Amino acid sequence: MAGKILFECSVNEKEVMVTLGDLTDESCDAIVNAANSMLAHGGGVAGAIVRKGGAVIQEESNRIGHVNAGEAAVTSAGKLKAVYVIHAVGPRWGEGDEERKLKSAVRNSLLKASELNLKSLAMPAISCGIFGFPKKEGASIIVDEVLDFLTSARTSLELVNLCTIDEEMAELFSENLQKKLL
Repeated sequence: MAGKILFECSVNEKEVMVTLGDLTDESCDAIVNAANSMLAHGGGVAGAIVRKGGAVIQEESNRIGHVNAGEAAVTSAGKLKAVYVIHAVGPRWGEGDEERKLKSAVRNSLLKASELNLKSLAMPAISCGIFGFPKKEGASIIVDEVLDFLTSARTSLELVNLCTIDEEMAELFSENLQKKLL
């Protein structure tokens, strides 16, 4: 892992970790992009992914087109260390039904990774940045969905890395994991 590991634990013989660092530097099978529904990767995590990974990610996204909030789509990762980018469309705060849509975006990202038979996945704080989802609630939802998936679904995943450059968000991920596992 390229980022600083703040917390790690085992869940159902799978590893979950929280890292403070740049998602685009992570060496894993796939990274999750906090995408918008048009898969137009101009700002935030999405913009950073395309700047580092190259135009091929945006070109493949353009071919996919629109993705509804709560759903996910997959492209290659271009020049990134990862093999794939899973584009999860989380909700914008205030659009309605945000909690269900965030749960669905996380779950569908994990399902896409499993469908591709991937072993490792790095996931950011979907919707908790420029989309305005409250960080505390978002961290709780994301952690709950990851833990639920790893304990209830058959999956190839061996590692889920909750990776963020936001120190507050990393602390919230760590606190939620500790509360729910201890």
